[in-house]
Amino acid sequence: MAGSTDKQQWILQFCHGYDGPFMDCARQYAVLFKDTDYKVCTVYLTGEPSEDVVKGSASDEVLFFNYSSKQVRGLKLAAIRDFKKLVASRDFAYCIAHRFKPIYIALLGSKLPVIGVHHAFGDYKRKSRQLFANFFKNRLRLLGVSNAVRDDMRACLPGFEPNNIETLYNRIDVEAVQAEQVSREEAREYLGLPQDAWVVGNVGRLHPDKDQTTLINGFALALPQLPAGSLLAIMGSGRLEQQLKNLAIELGVVDSVRFLGQVPNGRRYFKAFDLFALTSDHEPFGMVLLEAMAAGVPVIATDCGGAREVVGPGARFAYKSENALAAKLTEQQADGNLTLVEVPEAFTDRIAIEKYAAWIYQKS
Repeated sequence: MAGSTDKQQWILQFCHGYDGPFMDCARQYAVLFKDTDYKVCTVYLTGEPSEDVVKGSASDEVLFFNYSSKQVRGLKLAAIRDFKKLVASRDFAYCIAHRFKPIYIALLGSKLPVIGVHHAFGDYKRKSRQLFANFFKNRLRLLGVSNAVRDDMRACLPGFEPNNIETLYNRIDVEAVQAEQVSREEAREYLGLPQDAWVVGNVGRLHPDKDQTTLINGFALALPQLPAGSLLAIMGSGRLEQQLKNLAIELGVVDSVRFLGQVPNGRRYFKAFDLFALTSDHEPFGMVLLEAMAAGVPVIATDCGGAREVVGPGARFAYKSENALAAKLTEQQADGNLTLVEVPEAFTDRIAIEKYAAWIYQKS
């Protein structure tokens, strides 16, 4: 898509916003161009200007269009005009756009080649989006954050060449994440967890697709076989909070389940957990799994979606099976060989840089 050049060029990275994991996603793609001839300009469609975001984006320049979510519904004509002005301001080689709205704006607002990065399933289930992508397929290539997301897009867009829809895994800067994580003792004190308890951790929105219902049911089944005083600690907030609390009461485990709420920069405190459990329904990737691994915490996850690409078969259990989860919790607690956990090399910047370079310069 872009060859070598003697002229200074820029990469335009266009993000929907910087909430949740998306600022770090911008960082991940900006570092692909470290020590190259390219400079990276990262633009956020929504969200107010923030110095913390500027620092966290690891880019040569960071701009904020400062639209509200309401303003970028519909045709997004104002955003397209702003995008056109930006593209005309310098020599951009191509655009990396995260999520569908930025892809839509980038394609309509410029003649640049566009790499669309997708972080979720189902982005091209709609017929209108399939038609749009196929219309621009000569200058659109797509990346999924896991093979599962990639395969979902390939199934929806059979008119694309398969090698124009590929995988580039999410990843973390292991050293940076570890540097900000506090000790087990500090983490437990901050979260209000007893120092001597065996603690199963979970992090995510309290939402049906995270399936904390199975998590609580499975923990309740396993609890009699776990050490006395064992706890399930759930970090996150959402519309199912009261329903999940009621479930813990009904199962008689309310004293063993701690709802920690939304914890700012929660990954700092992952060392508080003895085991990390992800029960999500078809998680596109599961960044929290890597963050738990960076903390040296063993992980288990449902055998579906992108999670099966992050954790091995021995650490997976059947989705929505509280019995399988209970068995896995009991097994993991009893296994004394789970103290050393490393982030697989596939999810490091070095491997990502190599894979991206090989893909971007290939002949389609």
